[in-house]
Amino acid sequence: MGALRSSVTKTFGILTAGGDCPGLNAAIRGVCRAAHDRYGMQIVGIAEGFRGLIEENVRIFKPVDFSGILTRGGTILGASREKPFKASLSGDLDGDIVGDKVQSIKDNYKKLGLDCLVVLGGNGTNTTGYRLAGEGLNVIGLPKTIDNDIVGTDRTFGFHSALSIGTEAIDRLHSTAQSHSRVIVIELMGHKAGWLALYAGVAGGGDVILIPEIPYDIKAIGHHLEDRAKSGKTFSIVVVAEGALSQAEAKMEKHERKKYRAENGPSVAYRIASEIQEETGMETRATVLGYMQRGGIPSASDRVLATSLGTAAADLLAKGKYGRMVALVGNDIDSVELSVPEGKVKTVPKDHYMIDTAIAVGTCLGSD
Repeated sequence: MGALRSSVTKTFGILTAGGDCPGLNAAIRGVCRAAHDRYGMQIVGIAEGFRGLIEENVRIFKPVDFSGILTRGGTILGASREKPFKASLSGDLDGDIVGDKVQSIKDNYKKLGLDCLVVLGGNGTNTTGYRLAGEGLNVIGLPKTIDNDIVGTDRTFGFHSALSIGTEAIDRLHSTAQSHSRVIVIELMGHKAGWLALYAGVAGGGDVILIPEIPYDIKAIGHHLEDRAKSGKTFSIVVVAEGALSQAEAKMEKHERKKYRAENGPSVAYRIASEIQEETGMETRATVLGYMQRGGIPSASDRVLATSLGTAAADLLAKGKYGRMVALVGNDIDSVELSVPEGKVKTVPKDHYMIDTAIAVGTCLGSD
């Protein structure tokens, strides 16, 4: 193994927060193997995200804990959606409750003798990491999410795996749509950004792709599907991101949109399926892929990216370069200040090459 290299960081804590996604265990392994084997750091595993640090639900990590986990889905640390800086709607005690949680994190960070906290998560997790850095903690972030919507990195681990799953689902729906001469609407994740639906839609040959960045016109969709039918194509696949919205919805206030959606179907796939059937008279069905997109083993690409980001995080720990998030920038593993992803969402630009690619192969994006 060779002599240990010098390291500014002696002990660090590691946690996974937010929704699970493929590649988390690969990233944990990358950080811990490099930190332990190369630098001799002590590792404190924190269970269930920030909740575990609030409640001191921790254990010392040994090599056996992060061995053999490269290919496993989920996260060996567990996760939660605890947001210590976010007030609830419970009344006057909100400020006290938030303050208590943040103070508990600071107290336990000190009690555990941590030199740094490594957080693996999406927009919310890295935003929390940035705010904890503002409270005086040393923090390093890793970007994970199947939505690929974190500012500062060209790709997040988890995206490629979810893309493969979404594409396979679209492939499978083609045969049943063709057999029954139906329109089938498939809903993929992506509440604020349409990266997953756009890429899976192109990869799977979706006839219509609807993403949050481009509000749709049901008449434009109807014309496209009718033109396909007139040309002898008796079925169509509509790929929709969960956050897709109509042009009418885009003009609504948030509360008004929420009320409209509650009254018009359980999710966007069902609303759009109903709209298509009403607009065209074509038999239309909806399917929601749901949590399957997050499950299972990570793709080879995500294993490589997660491992590379993990080892890069260990190098930042060793150098004492805190307050940063490791990132894929172009073809290189790099890092950015935690202020870069803080409070932001990376949406699909209207001039992105994949938008033009979809249009060039005859895909309708919901507008004329």
